[in-house]
Amino acid sequence: MADLALRFAGNLAALWVASELLGEMTYGDSFGVLVLAALVFTIVNWIVKPVVAILAIPLIILTLGVAYFFVNVLMLLLTDWVVGDFEAGGFWTVVAAAIIVWVVNLVISAALHDLSRARARPRDVRDAR
Repeated sequence: MADLALRFAGNLAALWVASELLGEMTYGDSFGVLVLAALVFTIVNWIVKPVVAILAIPLIILTLGVAYFFVNVLMLLLTDWVVGDFEAGGFWTVVAAAIIVWVVNLVISAALHDLSRARARPRDVRDAR
């Protein structure tokens, strides 16, 4: 459950960054709409994305993985469809947003990974004395 909460926080930050950088992607200047969009986006990525990815395996193999990127684009469009006041924008805006969301989540997950490695690292023998 903590992993899902971290994904939600990452998606919240990523959608906010994407909406700040891309003029067509809006959430109506309501933080509640942004939180709802991040929640829906997290659930869609958790439940729907694996199913769509499995169904798209032949196309993903045929395109050498490029089609998997469009699965991510589809998840943003699905979030746009479900959350009324969240607008993902046009096709190229959604493509750019998918890249921004990927980069922001990559940075957050790398930072969390480094933090967890630092906590798990055994203490130096000199520190134990």
